Amino acid sequence: MTSTNTPENLGSPDPAAATESPDPAAPDGAPVMLALHQTALGGPEVLELTELPRPAPGVGEILVAVHAAGFNPTDFKHRAMSRFLPPPPLTLGWDVSGTVVETGFGVTLFQPGDEVFGMLPYPYGAGSHAEYVTGPTRAFAAKPAGIDHVQAAALPLAALTAWQALVDTADLRAGQRVLIHAAAGGVGHLAVQIAKERGAHVTGTASAPKHAFLRELGADACVDYRSEDFTDTEERYDVVLDTLGGETATRSVDVLRPGGTLVSLLPGAENTRAAAEKARVRAATLLVEHDQAGMRAIAELVERGRLRAHVSGTFPLAEGARAHILAETGRTTGKLVITVR
Repeated sequence: MTSTNTPENLGSPDPAAATESPDPAAPDGAPVMLALHQTALGGPEVLELTELPRPAPGVGEILVAVHAAGFNPTDFKHRAMSRFLPPPPLTLGWDVSGTVVETGFGVTLFQPGDEVFGMLPYPYGAGSHAEYVTGPTRAFAAKPAGIDHVQAAALPLAALTAWQALVDTADLRAGQRVLIHAAAGGVGHLAVQIAKERGAHVTGTASAPKHAFLRELGADACVDYRSEDFTDTEERYDVVLDTLGGETATRSVDVLRPGGTLVSLLPGAENTRAAAEKARVRAATLLVEHDQAGMRAIAELVERGRLRAHVSGTFPLAEGARAHILAETGRTTGKLVITVR
């Protein structure tokens, strides 16, 4: 067992950094792998690069050799406290891009050698921060040929969240107006692109230094949350995507037109639903689901050049704790990715 060292100074993430290791075997001949594993809840120091048995695909599953694995806020939250997952030991990570190594009984969609990307079933399917991972076939789609594994790994959970919020839940249509909170973040920056592809007028909240980034993505208007009150406007939106929860959700009700939709990714304040009913708007809380149809829709947008993840840093598997440290600052633009091969 080898512990990852948490540096005092993160320095600049190296986009080209990656780990490569052989596929060793345990004394009994069973294959093993390295994983960013934890046996206790706590800070980044609980993460250890650990040798574990390599999983085998079950019925309807594929075994994927992980090339890269996306990092999301849910990873550091689950590392620190029991949320949806049972207590440790556990290996985190839901985003994955890699190559199919083996297929389980009944699998017809993929075969060894296929390049795939997807989101493991959330929340109970975690485990992609490792050299290998298994998951149900229909959690994956063919990786778009025009992007590398780092780009592909940055997409699944965040892009599926944005898609399920804006398309499946809110039914966002051309000509509608949408407000996206934390629009420069992992979900937010992909939501901006998806909303523009749907033909919507997009307003995003972010700190002023990130407004140029949002406009490059296609945002029509930007609100500096540090100096402006997003409710101080005559604007009325058809859809609000709230990535923050709490009072932000409740206050977002005030900027929706009657019949509009508020989609929150975190629970709102206790009075959010009552405020929504009074204002005659719909308030929904979304928990992302693995979804092959959604992954194929995302892949199609990528292939047409209409969707791209902004990767602000990559970290080799052995230094995955650094991704946790950086993400917990709350200042990341776009996505972080852990590289494996």
